[in-house]
Amino acid sequence: MTELRKIIHIDMDAFYASIEQRDNPKLRGKPVAVGGSGNRGVVSAASYEARKYGVYSALASKIAKARCRDLIFVRPRFDVYKSVSKEIMDIFLEYTPMVEPLSLDEAFLDVTLNNKNNPSATLLAKEIKQQIKNKTKLIASAGVSTNKFLAKMASDVDKPDGLYVITPENAEQFVEQLPIEKFFGVGKKTAEKMRKMGILFGSDLKAQSLPFLVQHFGKVGTYFYGIARGIDNRPVNPNRIRKSFGREITFESDINNSEELTQKLNEIADELFQKIEQRVIRGRTLTLKIKYHDFEQITRSKTELHPIIEKKDFFSIAYELINHEEILTKPIRLLGLSVSNFIDNEHKEHIQLKIEFQNYHEE
Repeated sequence: MTELRKIIHIDMDAFYASIEQRDNPKLRGKPVAVGGSGNRGVVSAASYEARKYGVYSALASKIAKARCRDLIFVRPRFDVYKSVSKEIMDIFLEYTPMVEPLSLDEAFLDVTLNNKNNPSATLLAKEIKQQIKNKTKLIASAGVSTNKFLAKMASDVDKPDGLYVITPENAEQFVEQLPIEKFFGVGKKTAEKMRKMGILFGSDLKAQSLPFLVQHFGKVGTYFYGIARGIDNRPVNPNRIRKSFGREITFESDINNSEELTQKLNEIADELFQKIEQRVIRGRTLTLKIKYHDFEQITRSKTELHPIIEKKDFFSIAYELINHEEILTKPIRLLGLSVSNFIDNEHKEHIQLKIEFQNYHEE
């Protein structure tokens, strides 16, 4: 019989906002939103005090302020968040080399075999939570189970400061009662599609056949078929690399002239190139993203045969994408640029890849 894996999912509670409250005593116990407070601003993270008013990440700042009049906005300090994230990452690595970061504030740990020789994943999770609290003065929630899907679901049960275990014996019942929008891997649009099909809970998803799910959801249908039964064979991958890296700006006022648009593109491209240069990564694909005032969105991409190494080539492709055809048909709300198709370790030529435990989005 194959030995069951022991997987822990650690998720920091209100990570960005908690760091701001930790570093500024005046913010403690108050509703805090990390993000821009302007009319075009977006909440990156919200404290639990703010969440009571319905303020969450990705919410427009204008709406957030309407929901909570006492909301305090704080500009994000990503350098600080990355530094704290590195401290937490180091704690994880004390227990196992099998650590898969998902973002700055969460990661999977495979502790089936671990540096502490402790057979109890639950006790390890409790110890890790305490270590994080001692070293960073921050609170984490943990989920423990036999696979990544179940561990991820478990970490969300008793937030904040939670520790929840899904055993093989109670996994089936847990999944069957889970609302479909809570499933890891089921986004808003997919959840909406499923609800229209009468799939409201895990039990409804479990009732669907594999051919049916593949027919309606493509390859991911196989994943849905498995998780509806609590099955997830994906290993914890310590070498997980971001598939893309980008920068985008939502303008305070819509842009409607090419000179200003080119200037903004230049700023974004310069900042993005500096970021990827710092991380010693290079990709072959550059993608331009445009969102108009009416929220219509378009993207354009160009893929080179070789990694884009020189700054002049990077800028040249960016300008080519924005000038390929007329895009100023109506005012532009958002402009973004991203690089992807990173070269891998087997074909890295003379460039060294550096894997970073970081992401600019907090769930």
